[in-house]
Amino acid sequence: MMRILMTGGGTGGHIYPALTIADKIKRKNPGAEFLFVGTMRGMEKDIVPQNGYKIEFIDVSGFDRKNLLKNFKTLTNLFRGIKQAKEIIGRFKPDMVIGTGGYVCGPVVRAAYKLGIKTYIHEQNALPGMTNKMLEKFSNKVFISFEESRKYFKNGGKLILSGNPIRKEFLMQNNMENRKNLQISEGDFAVLCFSGSQGSQTINTSILEAIEKLASEEKIKLFFITGNGYYDQVCQTLKEKNLWESESIKVLPYTHELYKYMSAADVVISRAGALTVSEITACGKASILIPSPYVANNHQYYNAKILADASCSILLEEKELVGFKLYDTIMRLKNNKELVNRMSTISAKLGKLDAVEIIYENIEI
Repeated sequence: MMRILMTGGGTGGHIYPALTIADKIKRKNPGAEFLFVGTMRGMEKDIVPQNGYKIEFIDVSGFDRKNLLKNFKTLTNLFRGIKQAKEIIGRFKPDMVIGTGGYVCGPVVRAAYKLGIKTYIHEQNALPGMTNKMLEKFSNKVFISFEESRKYFKNGGKLILSGNPIRKEFLMQNNMENRKNLQISEGDFAVLCFSGSQGSQTINTSILEAIEKLASEEKIKLFFITGNGYYDQVCQTLKEKNLWESESIKVLPYTHELYKYMSAADVVISRAGALTVSEITACGKASILIPSPYVANNHQYYNAKILADASCSILLEEKELVGFKLYDTIMRLKNNKELVNRMSTISAKLGKLDAVEIIYENIEI
C-alpha cells in the first residue's frame, strides 16, 4: 500500500493545494494511505479533518523578524519539531513527502530527505517563502506557480512550472446558472468583494465608504463577504445607512461556496493571496486586487503585480484607498464593458487549469 505524507499549513493558501493534490492521488490510487502533518496553531487542524484526512501535529513556529528574543523559543520548537517529525515518519513510513508551504514543512521535509524518502515541495507565490527556499536542497523536485519564481531558486533542474492546484469546484461552474440562482438580472454588473474567512478591516471600510453611492447606481449587484469577525459590525453600519434591506447588496460573513459567487461575478475585489489569484484566473475574471501589506516579504504585492502587468487586474495598494478611490475604480469598470471583457479574456489565458495534473505526472508514484 502506498503511503503519502502531506505537510503544509497556517493558512488556507497552503492547505487547500495540499488537499487538492491528495484528492488527485487518491482518485488515481484508491488504496493509497495519507497522513497530514501540521501545527495546532494553523487552520489545518480544522480543515484537514473536515476533508476526511488524518492529521498529526508537531511543535514549530515561524521566526519573528521584529522581536529577536522570541526566536529562542522558535529554535527550541524547531529542534522539538524535528524530533517529532522523525517520530511520525518512523511510524507512518511514507513512500514520499509532499510539502505545500508554511514553516511546518521545514522539519518534516528535511527529516524525510535525510532518511532517503522522496520529497517534493510546491510554492504558491510569485515571491517564494523563506521555508521553501531553504527546502530546495532537501527536495527532489520543486513545483512553482509562476514563471517569475524561477530566479529565486538555485537549481533550475529541479523546477517544474505547474501553477497552483485549484479545487475542482472552481473548474466546474456554470456562469449563467449561478447568476440566475443568485438573482443577478441580465445587464446587472455583479461585484464580488471578499478577503478571506477573517476579513479585512481596510477593505471593509473602503466598501462601506462607497456603499451608499454603489447602492444608488442602477444595475449593480454587490456580494460583500465581510469575514466572520466583521459581519455584525458591517450589518450595523448598513442598518444605520438604511441599506440593510437593499436589493442590490447581499452581505455574508463567509461562504464555503465562494466558487459560485466568483463564477457569477463580473469583477472580483480581493486580497492577492496566491490561491485567490489562481482561482480568479481559473475563472477568467477581471479583478481589483488589494494586496495585504502585513504578509512576509510583501509577497501578495508581487502576486497582484503579475496580473496588473498583464492588464487583467487593477492593483490598488492600501495607501491608495482614500476618499472614493475604490468606488471610482468599480465604476470605471462598470462603465466600460469592453475593458472588463478584455480583462476577463486575458485573465482566462493566464489561468492554469491543469496544475494538479502536472504535479501528479511529475511525482514518482
